[in-house]
Amino acid sequence: MSCHLQYQQINRKRLSVLIAGVFALLLAILGDLSTGSAGLDLFSVISILLAGPNDPSISSTIVWQLRLPMTLTALFVGTALSLAGLQIQNITQNALASPSTLGITSAASFGAAIAISLGISIFNALWIGTALSAFLFALIVSFAIYALGVKRSMTPQTVILGGIVMNFFFMALQQVLIYRASPEIAQLINGWTFGNLERSSWLSVSVAVIPTIAIALLLWKRSWAITALTLGQERAQSLGVDVKRLRIETFCLSSILIACAVSFIGTISFVGLVAPHLAKLVLGEDQRFLLPGSLLAGALLMTVSSVIAKLLSTGAIMPVGIVTSLIGVPFLLVLLIRHSRGNF
Repeated sequence: MSCHLQYQQINRKRLSVLIAGVFALLLAILGDLSTGSAGLDLFSVISILLAGPNDPSISSTIVWQLRLPMTLTALFVGTALSLAGLQIQNITQNALASPSTLGITSAASFGAAIAISLGISIFNALWIGTALSAFLFALIVSFAIYALGVKRSMTPQTVILGGIVMNFFFMALQQVLIYRASPEIAQLINGWTFGNLERSSWLSVSVAVIPTIAIALLLWKRSWAITALTLGQERAQSLGVDVKRLRIETFCLSSILIACAVSFIGTISFVGLVAPHLAKLVLGEDQRFLLPGSLLAGALLMTVSSVIAKLLSTGAIMPVGIVTSLIGVPFLLVLLIRHSRGNF
């Protein structure tokens, strides 16, 4: 068999995996919409969705106003974090890099903690002030890491080390706020850091979906250059890729994705680390397939985690950030073991 035929066969298998991922995600979405204390089965949910949002019944209100925003928020937060994690791993050439290890999510948590502690509200809504503060702090820290990287020629080691410093710094600041806060305020801060889908709304869906789609399209146009970068900086430069500019642009776009993803529902750990690696296991390093595969993996991971969170906590919804951490910790341990053996 010629190399060309082998390449076509591999691409057909990759396409089959993506199609299977789409069907799996649709099943996970229906499963999430069907799970909850209201007792709606799968067929009832499908009929409610087909009937549209104008049905005045209680079941329609539950699906369209409560469950669907939560499901779609989980879906697009998962895609945003997975896409950002993939690109951070690409530009740093470090398999352990993620939004959490770069300190961006801890900065968002600290921004939310400040807003909660000071009672900052916008349009008389505390949750909007909290979301905006989290968004701004995530962006500020992202560009601070970027500025540090520019002074050091944006080396992968500098980005990772700067992110680790930022992570511990903002975690310490948040602990100070919790220590000095009243029990009620401390409980609110802790609740935000768990990553809770109960804060989802159609506004949070919009904030997650619009930048995710726009940035995914921008990164898709750069898929060839990013694939070349994953083969090594020298090889990418020999192919005419402006490596420094590509890293800066990709990092900025990833930072916006992370900020939008965590600004409403709080800190979600490990999705940006686990989902890209799951996609790489079955799709390889070709960004034309890996990028949509990572989107699907992130969406599927978050949606399934949402289902698990509902099943584990009867009568209430466990924060989805706890579930993703339980999944991510053993996966991170496996990555560390493989990394120590030089298998990356």
